Amino acid sequence: MDFTFNDDQLAFREAISRFLMTEAAPEMLREIWETDPGRSRDLRNAIAAQGLTALSVPEAEGGLGMDDVTWALMTQELGYYAIPDSLADTAYVACGVLSGLPVTHPVRAELLPRIADGSLRLAIGHPVNRLVSDAALAEVLILTNADEIHVVPRAQVDVQAQSSIDASRRLGRVSWAPSSATCVAQGEQGRTLQARMLDRGALSVAGQLLGLAQRMLDLSVDYAAQRKQFGKPIGSFQAVKHHLADVARAIEQAKPVLYRAAHAVARGDANAGVWVSQARLAANEASWLAARKGIQVHGAMGYTWEVDLQMFMKRAWALDASWGDRGFHKNRVSDYLFADATGLGPGRTFEE
Repeated sequence: MDFTFNDDQLAFREAISRFLMTEAAPEMLREIWETDPGRSRDLRNAIAAQGLTALSVPEAEGGLGMDDVTWALMTQELGYYAIPDSLADTAYVACGVLSGLPVTHPVRAELLPRIADGSLRLAIGHPVNRLVSDAALAEVLILTNADEIHVVPRAQVDVQAQSSIDASRRLGRVSWAPSSATCVAQGEQGRTLQARMLDRGALSVAGQLLGLAQRMLDLSVDYAAQRKQFGKPIGSFQAVKHHLADVARAIEQAKPVLYRAAHAVARGDANAGVWVSQARLAANEASWLAARKGIQVHGAMGYTWEVDLQMFMKRAWALDASWGDRGFHKNRVSDYLFADATGLGPGRTFEE
């Protein structure tokens, strides 16, 4: 069995990486984040022109029809270049929900082509997240109520802005009134789509955390090669080498876990949520280690606004609890591991 990525997936990743290297340099992101909306329409349109927003939209709706495994590569690039939440939430998470609706559903037919061409900005709300990213900036919000999925116009939602340690995030506390007019799925279908939303949201964050960890490692390696003490680069000291090697090991160990989870989600594995939670925990560990070791290598200056490290470090801290905190994902894994002791079989608990 071949577990390697195909040429199309690798070429697309390389194209996106080259594009973001130029268009999303840290100094450009700082300028964008300091504006009131914190977003750049020009950058978003340019990203859409690269085909990223169309990546998982079915071909029938004008997309590329690629799967979750490809997104496991793309989200790492989005993390590496600190691209805000709304892009992955729209092009990956929301697309997964809308693609789960019947082909003839009018909401699916209306929104998926607009995701593909990049003209639609969506925000996603789920019970596991208290706050909704980019809620105030979205044209449409996908929200949950009990076992229902609702697609709600921005005009029918009240949003109270909430601050974040991550300058790239625009969070809001959402108040709204569910109605039959906005409900697109309920009952078993609604629960299935909510589970799909959660798994894709958590998987997206896992990929971004690994990308952030790699960026923090690269910044720390560069700094260690340039900063000198006692007439030598600090990177030549064994203690510093050990710090950076620990981070590299954690990243490499987490990558196959991420890809395993993406494969499970793409194939509709009954236990996909367990693999997603395992990937989240591995990615969380790698990103926190990269942040901690990065600060140790940079010293106190690593916290300052002028140093790029703080941008990626703060984003990793903020994303750590997005789409389920560590306790949530540890519980999902432990429920699966210890399910046999209940006599109910793998992945089952008494609450079910």
